[in-house]
Amino acid sequence: MRLIFKLLLWMASSGMLLGLLAMAGVYFYLAPQLPATEHLRHVRLQVPLRIYSADGKLMAEYGEKKREPLGYAEIPRPLILAFLAAEDDRFFEHPGVDYQGLARAALQLLTTGQRSQGGSTITMQVARNFFLSPEKTYIRKINEILLALKIERELTKEQLLELYLNKIYMGHRAYGVGAAAQVYYGKGLDELNLAQLAMIAGLPKAPSKYNPITNPQRAKQRRDYVLGRMHGLGWIDQASYEQALAQRVSARHHGVEIELEAPYVTEMVRTEMLQRYGEEAYHQGYRVFTTLDSRLQLAAERALRNNLHAYDERHGYRGPERQLRLLSDSDLDAFRALRPIEAIADLRPALVLELDQRSAQVYIKGVGRALLDWDALSWAAPYLSENRKGRAPQQASDILRRGDLIRVRAHPDDQDRPGWRLAQLPQLEGALVALDPKDGAVKALMGGYNFYQSKFNRATQAKRQPGSGFKPVIYSAALEAGFSAATLINDSPVMFAPGQGRTSQWRPENYSGRFHGPTRLRLALAKSRNLVSIRLLQEMGLKQALEHSRNFGFDPDQLPRNFTLALGTGETNPLQMARAYAVLANGGFLVEPYFIQRIEAQDGGLVYRADPLIACPECEEALAPGQVLTGRPAPRTLSPQNHFLMNSMLRDVIRMGTATRAKELGRADLAGKTGTTNQQRDGWFNGFHPQMVAVVWSGFDDMRPMGRKETGGKVSLPAWMAFMQEALKDLPEQPLSLPGGMYALSIDPASGQPAAPGQANAIQEYFRVGAPLRESDPLGTDLGQPQEPLLGPSEILSEELF
Repeated sequence: MRLIFKLLLWMASSGMLLGLLAMAGVYFYLAPQLPATEHLRHVRLQVPLRIYSADGKLMAEYGEKKREPLGYAEIPRPLILAFLAAEDDRFFEHPGVDYQGLARAALQLLTTGQRSQGGSTITMQVARNFFLSPEKTYIRKINEILLALKIERELTKEQLLELYLNKIYMGHRAYGVGAAAQVYYGKGLDELNLAQLAMIAGLPKAPSKYNPITNPQRAKQRRDYVLGRMHGLGWIDQASYEQALAQRVSARHHGVEIELEAPYVTEMVRTEMLQRYGEEAYHQGYRVFTTLDSRLQLAAERALRNNLHAYDERHGYRGPERQLRLLSDSDLDAFRALRPIEAIADLRPALVLELDQRSAQVYIKGVGRALLDWDALSWAAPYLSENRKGRAPQQASDILRRGDLIRVRAHPDDQDRPGWRLAQLPQLEGALVALDPKDGAVKALMGGYNFYQSKFNRATQAKRQPGSGFKPVIYSAALEAGFSAATLINDSPVMFAPGQGRTSQWRPENYSGRFHGPTRLRLALAKSRNLVSIRLLQEMGLKQALEHSRNFGFDPDQLPRNFTLALGTGETNPLQMARAYAVLANGGFLVEPYFIQRIEAQDGGLVYRADPLIACPECEEALAPGQVLTGRPAPRTLSPQNHFLMNSMLRDVIRMGTATRAKELGRADLAGKTGTTNQQRDGWFNGFHPQMVAVVWSGFDDMRPMGRKETGGKVSLPAWMAFMQEALKDLPEQPLSLPGGMYALSIDPASGQPAAPGQANAIQEYFRVGAPLRESDPLGTDLGQPQEPLLGPSEILSEELF
């Protein structure tokens, strides 16, 4: 018997020794192959790209992984305890490997033949998540153990927990506890109660199986298990335990809380970041701060959308989107019918339930029942074409039927008059750009009615004719060529024979079709006289105008090299026009538009800061001793005298010209120019104040006409006015100061010559010192005769730009 015992003892000792030798062999074989763990001290977790307005409002988030990295000190103590209770209650005691847990797991494997997760510590999970593949093999498990022991020697327990709690996957694309709190509860961790913290701690075991959104019952079971472990370990008292158990499951999906919708701008930023940093831009945690002002962006969105709806209402109702079958008049049936139909921008889907004589009961998705009164309906005469509407409706049944799927929107003046208005998705498109003329910072930008229906950014990508919006370039060039605001140019017919790409004769016209004879340049610009502009361009020459266009940021090689240039037949976009008009607003300096103010790294360090060109009149003056100028001075491209005259003339566009409607704003410091192209295919208003430039464009993407009388002053000016009213509401009026080298003189408005003493109808005009007064257009009325052989009347082309 004693011999048998000795034999067994020898065999056990030999087995243990062989086991130890085997383990040592495995260690010496695998240890050199283990990855270095030093980078864990400087690990960069994948964090999405976030884009903000200049005033810190979140505009967008890009990236597959949602993550809110937190420092150990920022993580609530109850959450740490909940995770330890759920995953590794001996974390602060073991050296990275819990031998008790491993022994239990080994015993289960021997007795049942099944692997257990019980032997995996938090440190081992860190090793697996950062260094190893998820495959379940014995070699990987041994590597995991060895790595865990190595990591524990190099990092503190607190550093390990911080890594783990920021890295772990929590379901619904959320990585880390910070993101989980936002995704499931829409709050920060410090705002969650014990039950919610325990719910989050229960997720890592199986994020899909124990998800409180997709499987609330199993998630509650897991949560209660975590709470029970915390109570059993003595980490929470009985009262807290019972109170947490009684809490209902309150989790629901919370998307990223976008504070400012500006998708056209965020797409511009995303594209720029991708060009700079490649795919790394999406997960390096960059925070991009744009130049957008949230107040002005909201004003631009409201102004543009209301303007497009106003056009729609002028041209008639195209009818309901479709008919839906109603089983009853119950709200529940209406709710079910509208469930798959999404809102579009500010248009909500609604279902017509009942019609009265001059009103309609509708069910609005997300709102419930509402009444559309006659004021909300009466605009809806049938649309026939861009120039024709059907008979005005007399009752609600002329417009709607029960079961119609329609769109409604809040009244434009919703604050003063709450209610809903029949609407439709506009077919007309538009864009609005607002710049700070001092440095070109984009303060607001709308590239269309709704980005999610059309991602084409009309503010930056469109190629449209500016029409008469280009005339200030021509007139500014003329002032440099020696003309004055009082120079007379004959407003009379002119014809051009075929040539320069034309197969037919060109006979330009004024928008009104009338001719006004000799006209001062100031009046001609205010009234947008086409024939004066063409004759002016003829007299000073194309070369002068094309070269001068560089001063406004245009490339002469991209402009037409013929006399249609005077009518704005080149191609441009609203952002380029805003840059050009910034020269007129800022004192004569050419700035570069920009929309990214700064880029911060994940740790808050500065990666990039814009260094814009700045309009700086004082930079031209001698500096006082010790004075230092900040920023890069923008090049002066217009003289102070040219700038003053153009400002003065463009203020007259509002005072007495094609934009007199803007006088409703009650300010004398506004200037601008309307622009309309052939057959009203494009409508513009380009306007400015010394501290804000705004450009509005309207038109159809397919270039079809907008309809008779839909000029820039009608189709775009109202949006500009609505925006500028908000943009300038806190700014005092700024008078125009006469620069040196100029003088004022009373002139005869008919001749442009100095007025006689005591002349009753004399007006004041401004002139450069030393510049001669031109008596009249030296080419006289001869320009009214054909310059080349004429073609037949049927081949004459009529141009109507305004």
